[in-house]
Amino acid sequence: MSYQVLARKWRPRNFSTLVGQEHVVRALTHALSEQRLHHAYLFTGTRGVGKTTIARILAKSLNCESGVTATPCGTCSACQEIDGGRFVDLLEVDAATNTRVDEMRQLLENAVYAPTRGRFKVYVIDEVHMLSNSAFNAMLKTLEEPPEHVKFILATTDPQKIPVTVLSRCLQFNLKQMPAAAITNHLAHILQAEEISHDAPALALIARSAAGSMRDALSLLDQAIAHGAGKVEEGQVRAMLGTVDQDYLFAILEALAAGDASAMLAVAADLGVRSLSFAAALQELATLLTRIQIAQCVPAAIDDDEPERERLLAIAAAFSPEFIQLAYQIALVGRNELSAAPDEYAGFVMTLLRLHAFRPSSVADVVAASRPRGAGASTVSPASATPQPVPRPESAPQASVPSSPPAAPTVPRPEVGAAPAVDDREHDWDAIVAALPLSGLARTLAQHCELRRVDDGECLLRLAPSQTHLQMKPAPERLQQALSDYFARPLRLRFELAANEADTPAATADRERQIRQERAEAAIARDGFVRDVIESLDASVVEASIKPIA
Repeated sequence: MSYQVLARKWRPRNFSTLVGQEHVVRALTHALSEQRLHHAYLFTGTRGVGKTTIARILAKSLNCESGVTATPCGTCSACQEIDGGRFVDLLEVDAATNTRVDEMRQLLENAVYAPTRGRFKVYVIDEVHMLSNSAFNAMLKTLEEPPEHVKFILATTDPQKIPVTVLSRCLQFNLKQMPAAAITNHLAHILQAEEISHDAPALALIARSAAGSMRDALSLLDQAIAHGAGKVEEGQVRAMLGTVDQDYLFAILEALAAGDASAMLAVAADLGVRSLSFAAALQELATLLTRIQIAQCVPAAIDDDEPERERLLAIAAAFSPEFIQLAYQIALVGRNELSAAPDEYAGFVMTLLRLHAFRPSSVADVVAASRPRGAGASTVSPASATPQPVPRPESAPQASVPSSPPAAPTVPRPEVGAAPAVDDREHDWDAIVAALPLSGLARTLAQHCELRRVDDGECLLRLAPSQTHLQMKPAPERLQQALSDYFARPLRLRFELAANEADTPAATADRERQIRQERAEAAIARDGFVRDVIESLDASVVEASIKPIA
């Protein structure tokens, strides 16, 4: 006897064995049980989700010799002939090859005749969106008022191409893509029944590659069984699919955590030697980063029986959530840019190096994202921001900048236990900021700082850690130049990251703005006309609309 592929051998024969379409099964089961039968059904969904399978089960339910039922017996001649594709009153039409109006007219002319064997004559038209406009017009009248013994079941992967006049005459059911977990469980059930050894990670790979299609999953399973000589193992499935082993991805992230770019390049070279897809590697890396972000934000979502749970949690602890978000974006952008790279290897390497080195140097959340959570905050220089998640003890000390020419601003790392800077009361920082010819981000940066000290060659400003994103270039350079011009001597600008002890110009402006707002709201509340309107018309004041005049 010839071999029958798994997709045909394990095609569901009744609604109880159908996987992943519970919402459709529920509606059809209730309709059959209560004898509320429509004359036309439309099943939509991507390939391999069960459109034709449901159509055949519905045809069995309508023509089973035991009566119209949601649970066809499967043993009577009608059920067996439908399963075997031999039932004379079940007409399956491929609309992709029968698109013309003449073929549709010929088909509908036979609809007036009573069924030969069954209770109903069932027309299953697959890929119905391929019919021509004339063919659709020819079937409209029959589709709306067919003979009592005729049922239409239409199936399509593209319902948007079907005229609304046809859609309005059908009960439409949208079939969902199969969840990966449902595919994995079904494959495991089939392999257990077939007595074929397998492991769970291999089935998860097949389910992910099937992209929601059960038929694709069963076809891949057939291929995996042949590739593994009767066994379904993870290594062989990875080799067959060309997917990237998770060990490579964890090695990349562990090297990134250690700040070891050479180890990351070694992984890229190994992937190239094995001829693995770099696009697939970046896709899998984005998937892994998603799992890591989930482990950071919702640790309980990681199952205790997750095979890589410990490694996931270790990576999640090594990076901050902000950095994982950045890495995810870099992986996606790198995958999209592979086609524009000199070659895929170069594009993949540049993506890894971007993970290692790329930082918007003034965004503190991103600069600090490479440190482990819980590490103490420290002042970071925009010019010396590094991608290592763990500060390297052998890093060079901050180089001193000559005070004679206006140099780029530096943010030195404060020493533990160092004495606080001496507060200078000789200068009114609010007045200085108001006099500086600044605009945009440079003015905003100045307004959120607190003046600590101004000496012969240096100006020390204190900036709250929550505002360090204001250090985006060229704002510090413009502020340094404006202060040098204001004091008529070259100054080197330094920032001290710490909570402000006094009000900054921005805080003072916010307080004054709040006072003016409260005065305006109080004035509105005291206004006699406003009170009369509220009392007589049951009106209310929209507080957000109250704005102070000055």
